[in-house]
Amino acid sequence: MREGEDQQTPLLGGSPPSSSVADGYNKRSGTFWTSIAHIITAVIGSGVLSLAWCVAQMGWIGGPLAMLMFAGITVISSNLLCDCYRSPDSETGLIRNATYMDAVRLNLGRNSRWVCGVFQQVSLYGTGIAYTITSSLSMRAIQRSNCFHKEGHQAPCAYGDNFYMLLFGGIQIVCSQIPNFHDMEWLSIVAAIMSFSYSSIGLALGLAKVIGSGRIKGSISGVSEATAIQKVWKVSQALGDIAFAYPYSIVLLEIQDTLKSPPPENQTMKKASRSAIIITTFFYLCCGCFGYAAFGSDTPGNLLTGFGFYEPFWLIDFANACIVLHLVGGYQVYSQPVFAFVEKWLSEKFPNSGFVNTSYTIKIPSLPAHRMNLLRLCFRTAYVVSTTGIAMVFPYFNQVLGILGALFWPLSIYFPVEMYFVQKKIPAWTRQWVILQFFSFACFIVTLVALVGSVEGLISEKLS
Repeated sequence: MREGEDQQTPLLGGSPPSSSVADGYNKRSGTFWTSIAHIITAVIGSGVLSLAWCVAQMGWIGGPLAMLMFAGITVISSNLLCDCYRSPDSETGLIRNATYMDAVRLNLGRNSRWVCGVFQQVSLYGTGIAYTITSSLSMRAIQRSNCFHKEGHQAPCAYGDNFYMLLFGGIQIVCSQIPNFHDMEWLSIVAAIMSFSYSSIGLALGLAKVIGSGRIKGSISGVSEATAIQKVWKVSQALGDIAFAYPYSIVLLEIQDTLKSPPPENQTMKKASRSAIIITTFFYLCCGCFGYAAFGSDTPGNLLTGFGFYEPFWLIDFANACIVLHLVGGYQVYSQPVFAFVEKWLSEKFPNSGFVNTSYTIKIPSLPAHRMNLLRLCFRTAYVVSTTGIAMVFPYFNQVLGILGALFWPLSIYFPVEMYFVQKKIPAWTRQWVILQFFSFACFIVTLVALVGSVEGLISEKLS
C-alpha cells in the first residue's frame, strides 16, 4: 500500500485492509467450497423473510421471473468484479485488492473511491436500520405468539415496536464497545446456522400449510389493488425487496482474498459465485412460492412475524429467536467498518486530541481489563442511537428493505462495470462496451423504479 492511502477495514475481518504486492502477507487456504459457504452466509439474511410478499405482489409469473432476473444480474456483476481482484492482469497480476474500496481506488482513482465510500457507508448504515426494525418485529412476534397460544387466535395481542427497538439498541451499544467484534470467527458460524434455521422453518411451514389445505392459492396477476398506480407502487417495492436479498458485492473481494492459488482466484470465485447463487435462488424460490401458495392475497410482509402461522407456537418462537440472534451479530458486522472508517479519519485529522486518541484502562472485578476511548464510546453510542431513532420513526419493514435494495446499483453494477472496462482495457463504443453499458443502464432504470415505489410506500405508510 502506498504511503498516505486510506485503508478500508474488511467486513469479514482477518485480512490486512490494503492492496498487497505479495502473496505471503497472510496464509490463504480458502477453496471452492469455503467460498460457497461464505457467499451463502453473506446473501441469505432478513431479506428472505419478505420474498413471499414479493411474489404475492407480482403474481405467479412475475414473482419467480423477478427473482431469476436478479439472480442473473448478480452472477454477471460478480463475474465482472472477480476479474478486478488482481491487477494489472486478472489472473497473474501482482497487486491484490483485498477489499472493494482498494479495487475502486486502484482502477478508478481516489475521487471515485470517495463517491463509492459514500454509497458504501450509507448502505451499511441503512442495513443497521433494517436490522433494528426486523429484530424488533421478531421480538414482538415471540410475545404475540405466546399470547395467541394462551388466549386464542382471535385475541388482540397488540404490542408496540418501540420497546423492542430500544432493547435491541441497548444491546448494540454494549456490543459496539467490544474490541474486534467483527474478527470473532464464531460470529459467522452462528450467523450461518441462524439464517439457515429460520429460513428453513419459514419454507417448511409454508409447505406444510399448502399440503394441509390441499390447494395452492394465488393468481397470475398477484394481489389486486384499488387502482393501477397502487399496483405499480407495490410491484416497485417488491423489486426493491428482492434486490435487497441478493447482492454481496461489498464482501466479494474479501471472500476472494481468502482463496488459495493456483488455480487463479478469479476462476475459483466465478465458479463459486454461480454455484452459490443457484443454491440461493432455489432456496429463495421455494420460500417465496410456498409462502404465496399458502396464503395467496393474504401473504404477510414478513413471513414469520405477520402471523399467517400460529402453530406450533414454539417453532415460531424458535425461528424468531434465531432471527434476533443472527441480526444482533449482523448489525455489528455491517457497522464495524463504519466505526473504523470514521474513527481513523478523526484520528488523522486531530492527532493531538486526547478525546480522539487517548485510551483509558477500566478494570471491573471478575472481568478482563477493558480499554475505553472517549471518541469510541461517544461516536458508537450516537451511531446506534441514530439508527434506533430512525427505525422508530419509520418502522416499515418492506418499504425500508425496498429503499435499501434500490441502492444496490452503484456498488453492484456501476462500479464493477467501470472497473472491468479499465481492467480489461475495453475501448468505448466497442461491442462489449455497448452491451455492458446497456446492462448497467437497464439495471439503473429497474433500481430507480424500485426506489421511487419504496419511497412512495414509506411516505404513504407514515402519513396513514
